[in-house]
Amino acid sequence: MTYTSLLTQESEGIFTITLHRPERRNALTAVMRSELIDAFNTARDHADILILTGSGAAFCAGLDLSALESLANSSPEEQIEDAEQIADLFRTLYTLPIPSIAAVNGAAIAGGTGLATLCDFTIAVPEAKFGYTEVRIGFVPALVSAYLSMQIGTKEAKRLLLSGRLFDAQEASHLGLVDELVAANELMPHAHALAQELLKNSPAAMRQTKQLFLDETMPELHQRIALALSANVEARKHPDFKEGLRAFLDKRKPQWQR
Repeated sequence: MTYTSLLTQESEGIFTITLHRPERRNALTAVMRSELIDAFNTARDHADILILTGSGAAFCAGLDLSALESLANSSPEEQIEDAEQIADLFRTLYTLPIPSIAAVNGAAIAGGTGLATLCDFTIAVPEAKFGYTEVRIGFVPALVSAYLSMQIGTKEAKRLLLSGRLFDAQEASHLGLVDELVAANELMPHAHALAQELLKNSPAAMRQTKQLFLDETMPELHQRIALALSANVEARKHPDFKEGLRAFLDKRKPQWQR
């Protein structure tokens, strides 16, 4: 399939997806999210390893400005559909039966942090920045919280999600969200070398191993995602949501309700 916002390549069992909107720092639109879900499913059916990376200077800068503008004026039904698509995107990546490698070539913010850290292996350049910045513009990072607390524990997850601050690749590594730091010119060669090492393993055994983890975690995760979707939809009804979006688009400080 030909995509408008992704580049894909399959070679010797390795399926590489490159987020390809470099002029927009690979920011997510509804179209890009839909294409990613399709590409993840294609990788699942036709490859043994997935590599996910970005083109240009960023990995993924979160939601695109045009998507934010659309959200500011969308109906409740459209808000629910948008939240469900984000949930589907994260769920599809997390439940892939093949090993996934994120090669984080630059900033991975909000939803971009989610994509980078939901992969089984996350390698990043030292200059990469991460952050769950949703609260700064009136969002509730509900969907990513369903996964994050399972990865790093509730205390650390609350610290990141409530502050909305950016943190560097070194701290991400300390938290266990990033596995290795690799120089920019070595990032993709290192990702492919890791993929080649994984290809030495039994594909069936790797799929069974991933399924074992899913069988252990999915009952709780399904409940977490359902709660997160409900919280996400409710948060979008709050005046702070529209104020945060409007302030961000107007490049001013938000005036929160107190």
